Amino acid sequence: MTRIELVTSIKAPAERCFDLARSIDLHMASTSGTGEQAIAGITSGLIGLGQEVTWRGRHFGFMISHTSRITAYDRPRRFQDCMTRGRFRSFCHDHFFEALDTSTLMKDVMQFEAPLGAFGSVVEVVLLKPHMFKLLIQRNNHIRHVAESDEWQRYVAQEPRDTA
Repeated sequence: MTRIELVTSIKAPAERCFDLARSIDLHMASTSGTGEQAIAGITSGLIGLGQEVTWRGRHFGFMISHTSRITAYDRPRRFQDCMTRGRFRSFCHDHFFEALDTSTLMKDVMQFEAPLGAFGSVVEVVLLKPHMFKLLIQRNNHIRHVAESDEWQRYVAQEPRDTA
C-alpha cells in the first residue's frame, strides 16, 4: 500500500477550503489536463456524506473510471472519500483542515493499493505515486488560488443572510 501526505497552507477560512475541496466543479477545473469529468452520481455542486461520484479521465493514455463515496464527514475539519469501483485494489483519500489565525492548513492523506500483487507494488512506486502526487499538488494549488481570490464564490453557494 502506498501513502501520500501533502500539507498546503491557504490564506482563507477553513469552511471555505473545506467546501472547495468537495466541489465537483472545482475538481473538474483543476484536472483539465486529464479531462476528468463527473459522469454519474453527484456531477455538480458540493458532494456530501454518503454521496457518490463517478469520474472518468485520461491517465497514462487510457480512459479510466473511478467511483468514490464520501465515507466520513465533519465540516469543516475532515472528510474522506473511498473508492467503491475502479482500477485500484483499494483507494481512500482523507482531507483534513486546521484553522489557524489567518489561514488554513489543508492536509491530504491518500492511501492506495494497485492490483496485480508484486507487480502492482512496483507500478505503485514507479508510476502511480508520482502521478497521484503531481495531480494532488495541481489540485491543491488550484484550491489555494480560488480560495484566496473572489473566484471561490463561483464554486460555493453563499449562506443566505438574515436581513431583518
